[in-house]
Amino acid sequence: MSARAVKLAVVGGNRGTSFNRSLAVLADKVQLAAICDLNEEILKTWKEQYPDIQTYQNYNEMLQNPSIDAVLIASPMLLHARQAIAALKAGKHVLSEVIAAHTLEDAYELVETVEKTGLVYMMAENYCYTRSNLAVKHMAEKGMFGEITYMEGAYIHELRHILHNPNGQLNWRGKLHKEYNGMNYPTHSLGPVAQWIGLNGDELESMATFVSKSRALRNFCDEYFGQDHPGAQDGFWQQGDSAVTVLRTKQNVLINLRVDWSSPRPHNTKHYVLQGTEGAYQSGRYQEEEDLIWLRDRSSSSTDQWLESGELQTTWRPLSSYQPEYDHPLWKKWAEHASQVRHGGGDFFVLEEFVSVILGEREPSMDVYDAVTWSSVFPLSMQSVAENGKVMTFPKFNKRSTGQ
Repeated sequence: MSARAVKLAVVGGNRGTSFNRSLAVLADKVQLAAICDLNEEILKTWKEQYPDIQTYQNYNEMLQNPSIDAVLIASPMLLHARQAIAALKAGKHVLSEVIAAHTLEDAYELVETVEKTGLVYMMAENYCYTRSNLAVKHMAEKGMFGEITYMEGAYIHELRHILHNPNGQLNWRGKLHKEYNGMNYPTHSLGPVAQWIGLNGDELESMATFVSKSRALRNFCDEYFGQDHPGAQDGFWQQGDSAVTVLRTKQNVLINLRVDWSSPRPHNTKHYVLQGTEGAYQSGRYQEEEDLIWLRDRSSSSTDQWLESGELQTTWRPLSSYQPEYDHPLWKKWAEHASQVRHGGGDFFVLEEFVSVILGEREPSMDVYDAVTWSSVFPLSMQSVAENGKVMTFPKFNKRSTGQ
């Protein structure tokens, strides 16, 4: 074990198990020091696997431990900002699961705290690190798509069965759908495409959100818990089934996002589209379908032909035909380990980057300003929906955004 290894505490032992393999691979850089969770059985399981760690049920008590260098926050989403701010004030670096903050007030305070403490803060947006998303980012860096004009991102993941405890009571996901109505989980769909436009110094400028009627959760509760269950009543759920947000950047790139946790259908959790002046990308719609790409100067084939109408009839090519040549350097370096980790390797890459930044080996690819900007879609969307699709302007969180 290196003397420079970062001593890490994990908050939220259930989700935190996804990082076990990454901790083993990165053992020369990071050492698990503590686990914090309210559930004694979860703490017991971690202690059996890591006998030398300390366990806590009280978060503030854990923050008082001077041997802990950094905290990985994997607790329920609406706790992230306050727990991150408390950890930073206690002198701990922070890697937070998404989203970073669900109110603008918390977002501003989070930025101010990072700036005052000088500590490392990263949001663990793992979807930025899938092999395909990294490859598209790398190809965009090389200008292979030309000038980007339009993008899409969607997180469509039917999770009705995990919005309740076994007795029918709502957990944090359920309460999120009961109490809010907007784009309630934006960063999986926004993070990767925001990085693709960020390569050219572009920034998010404005957005508007529209939400469908709420039906799927009501029908689910009626079917599984009976018609007398509160969730089976009209008006119980604030969140509509599908939320769509349209964003515009300062350079007039148009971005369309969709989030849907509840509609019954097969998953499509990693839907992305990129349109540029010289090429296009479209992710596969399901696990077995290929990601597709078309590049004006590189994707021509013997079947291409000009029709009498003057239209070029051409075809997509699989993204895999450009791999491994155009795989991102990060993927080429860590593919063996990342390919065996959840979320397409993302859970490995966020931890590897976080500890590398702490050790001074690199700069973060997504800092606190990215985190709060992407996360601000949550509160901005709630206001937009409440005001019948009002166009909202993104706040200025830092001097970089104001041009000062």
